[in-house]
Amino acid sequence: NERLEFLGDSILEMAATIFLYKKFPALPEGELTALRSALVRGNNLALVSEELGLGEHLFLSKGEEVSGGRTKKYILANVAESLIGAIFLDQGYEVAEKFIDTHILSKVGQVFELGLHIDSKSKFQEKAQELENTTPDYRLISETGPDHDKVFQMGVFLNDILVATGEGSSKQKAEQEAAREGIVVKRW
Repeated sequence: NERLEFLGDSILEMAATIFLYKKFPALPEGELTALRSALVRGNNLALVSEELGLGEHLFLSKGEEVSGGRTKKYILANVAESLIGAIFLDQGYEVAEKFIDTHILSKVGQVFELGLHIDSKSKFQEKAQELENTTPDYRLISETGPDHDKVFQMGVFLNDILVATGEGSSKQKAEQEAAREGIVVKRW
């Protein structure tokens, strides 16, 4: 699955890049990059997996099963990328691109509408300073998995109160997810 995930990630990135380049000819590179990141980010891919019911079809270890692995966002995101890789190998790029268009790139309007392409940490910090006169603090909550496939859970705190958590393959990605969740929790 990790090899398929690697392949699927690359195909998804290319398909998203081509789609956005064509759809938004006037947008500068930085905004295109932010939009692409929002479309291919773990939370969005986890939603796609949930919509398709992919978690129900996973073969998991007993430990992962007991800990709710079928609903963990990072696992569901990885499964979506693996599926894209498998579709590519079995049916070719055009079919993989159609799957990506239908299930992922079709959400570009929602990404714009909800502002998901805006850097969450920056937005959370601006709102925290403006509305609560404080600066967010990010702390490591947990670190799981083998060295080559770590999953970090970070928490975002305001005045030593945990507001939200996020998971990612790096601390920075987990912080972004925590900030994104914090924006939702605080309704900013």
